[in-house]
Amino acid sequence: MKGTRAMGMNAGKFSSHDEPEVMMEINTTPLIDVMLVLLIMLIITIPSQLHSVNLDMPQPSVAPQKAEPVVYRVDVDANSVVKLNGKPVASRTELELMFKEAALLQPQPEIHIRSHAKAKYEAVAAVLASAQRNGLNKLGIVGSEQFVN
Repeated sequence: MKGTRAMGMNAGKFSSHDEPEVMMEINTTPLIDVMLVLLIMLIITIPSQLHSVNLDMPQPSVAPQKAEPVVYRVDVDANSVVKLNGKPVASRTELELMFKEAALLQPQPEIHIRSHAKAKYEAVAAVLASAQRNGLNKLGIVGSEQFVN
């Protein structure tokens, strides 16, 4: 009997010496079974991890709103005249005194410095130096978009 089939199963080919030939295919059925079991385990375990997460959120308080900061506007016009909140400052010593008073306030006010494009750099640098000398930390230069072009 050369190459028989019994109940739908390949028994292999027999050579002239009645020895079966070696099969060269890998049996993938056990691999597929293992992969299916792993997939089912993964599907079962994932939803338990995705349930709700308890967060301790802060409760809304009835604390008062933060007050708007006090802003001192310092303008340096085209003639290098320094104005504090729209009022011209007569001299640097007057500006220094105003900055000393501002430095003592709690919370410290913000100083917004706006200079004209034709103002001298010396005038703007003097304002910055006075503010720094008197301990004002909240300085800002506003309106600098005019210098882009």
